[in-house]
Amino acid sequence: MKVGIVVFPGSNCDRDVYHVLNEVLGISSQYVWHTDTSIDNYDALILPGGFSYGDRLRAGVIAAQSPILEEIKKKAEKGLPILGICNGFQILVEAGLLPGALVKNTSLQFSCKWLKIEVLNVNTPFTNLFKLNDQINIPIAHGEGRYVVDKDQLKHLYKNNQIVFKYKDGNPNGSTEMIAAICNEDGNVMGLMPHPERATESILIPNETNSNARLIFLSLENFLSNLVRN
Repeated sequence: MKVGIVVFPGSNCDRDVYHVLNEVLGISSQYVWHTDTSIDNYDALILPGGFSYGDRLRAGVIAAQSPILEEIKKKAEKGLPILGICNGFQILVEAGLLPGALVKNTSLQFSCKWLKIEVLNVNTPFTNLFKLNDQINIPIAHGEGRYVVDKDQLKHLYKNNQIVFKYKDGNPNGSTEMIAAICNEDGNVMGLMPHPERATESILIPNETNSNARLIFLSLENFLSNLVRN
């Protein structure tokens, strides 16, 4: 089992994800540079947070043109689990792997704080260890995290159970229907604005706060282990 962490110029959470997977949870992973088109050896891919290409033009749009994205699209069609965190979510949307758009927060300010999200879909590679309506304490850190989608697409998301997480207490960025994470129709590609890699070690979690965000990564491990056993 090996997870590839896709690194773009400007990624700044790649090392956090690497540390959490390899050194905290014992899930083998390695970096994959954005120009590398050989990704056959990976059982899953994670696009981490950061500011790819300095968020020039708009967040994620330049990174979405990277050579590796064509290979990621092919792997997505074949069912490979792919997780985009924050800027990774933006890249997946800009690349057309997920619907909708991510635009500036309604406050027009960068938002960085802990909050709660609620689990609405437990049938993805990243949520199979949760129970429906579980709540997760997790931090956000973004300036363009407002997920927007038109009415027809929103109906489609609900119909196909593609809304994976919603913000629980308040809407930190003005997202449509308080959406914090979505997946594709097959469930193997998920985009998530909050940062689970920043909520996996107790030293990073505020006093009197418990977080089960690590279950996002452990769900992936569980999903891949079951594939091997079957």
